[in-house]
Amino acid sequence: MSTTLVEVRVKNSLPALSERSWLRYVTFAALYVAQGLPEGFLVYAVPAWLAMNGRSPAEIGGFVGISLLPWSFKLINAPLMDRWTFLPMGRRRPWVMLGQTGLLLSFFALAFVPSPAQNLVWLTALGFLVSFFASFQDVAVDGMAIDILPKNQQARANGIMWGSKTAGISASVAVGSWIMSRHSFHIAVLVFSLLIACIMIFPIVVRERPGERLLPWTEGAPSVEALATQLHDWRSIFGSLIRVFFLPVSLVMGMTAFSAAIGRGLIDTLLPVMTVQELGWLDTEYSNVFATGSLIAGFGGMFIGGALADFFGKVRMMAVFLAGLIALVVTMAALEPYWDHRQVVVGFIVGFYTLTCFFTISVFATAMQLCWKRVSASQFTLYMAVANLGLAVGAWVFGLLASVFEYRVVILAYVVFGLFSLAMTRLVKLEEHDSRLVDLEADH
Repeated sequence: MSTTLVEVRVKNSLPALSERSWLRYVTFAALYVAQGLPEGFLVYAVPAWLAMNGRSPAEIGGFVGISLLPWSFKLINAPLMDRWTFLPMGRRRPWVMLGQTGLLLSFFALAFVPSPAQNLVWLTALGFLVSFFASFQDVAVDGMAIDILPKNQQARANGIMWGSKTAGISASVAVGSWIMSRHSFHIAVLVFSLLIACIMIFPIVVRERPGERLLPWTEGAPSVEALATQLHDWRSIFGSLIRVFFLPVSLVMGMTAFSAAIGRGLIDTLLPVMTVQELGWLDTEYSNVFATGSLIAGFGGMFIGGALADFFGKVRMMAVFLAGLIALVVTMAALEPYWDHRQVVVGFIVGFYTLTCFFTISVFATAMQLCWKRVSASQFTLYMAVANLGLAVGAWVFGLLASVFEYRVVILAYVVFGLFSLAMTRLVKLEEHDSRLVDLEADH
């Protein structure tokens, strides 16, 4: 049978991502939900549960920091995906399937940890493994999005993707905390494992481009686009990546994302500990408030965040959202005498995560525009790895500061990192970077 006939037969069975915009949005949204479920459970619900079970801020900060650490390894994963793949199934899809499978199995393994609150070593080790596969899947999905999405859909897609991840985080925090309080940690793990397994259907049944194989043993052939963009030697990958990342605007963007992420990681780790151990909330109360705030942020990101970045400009909105976050944190610190009024803390949580979601969407969209197409997956992943390393550093900074200072001082530490990021946004000149990309392409 000729390749042409194979492509026609496969194409007529199911649409491909490159053919349907709605299918792209739905698939990327589902895969980002799959990232959000374990992240919300491990980074937010479990820390609150551990705080309720008497673990110290340093222990909880260590658990969160180590669990988040694999997200900084994405720089290793991305060049591997740029260098090797199984092109008959698509340039990125085989890696998406591998990452999703590993995520499912490692998360399911959490169900076999006996007395998790007393076995932090095993809990932390598996949290590390879950995050490793989640970050692996994330690299592949981002690479697929950059390869498949038209430029005029990138901002909207980023809003949908990040909003979906935030919704997944929100759902896992609310539902996970409720299940852990009413039933057990292990039942919560089993429920989310089932949901992650259901999402696995998307990469199994949806191709990147028409004519590709659905599974390794089915009919199909590599697409012309995949063959044209696939890199075949390490020298080209790393040489191009170094040249583009060390352009001035690219470096500034990396510093902006890193500093802002440190501040967020600090607040992420502070809130469950402060509300449960200092303000006397139940872990389920914090989880429900966080879930509500995240859900509001997620839907706002889907319908507002991307639209604002498109209309007013990505870099301008990054600065606006950062300024709003700094003002919000300063206000929260000034209102310390009123922290026992729940609406004050609830308002801060909702406002902080809504502005953070909008800021993140602007960062993602800006990072995509800064990418050189020849190494776009590795370059985009480098920005994200730098940011995720910042989250882990922020969790560590919280543990360090909380052992010395009161919470009002700890929360104000965010301002230092936020102001540095705000200053850096002034140096992100997209037009200047675009002209340098043209020069790089000409030199290449």
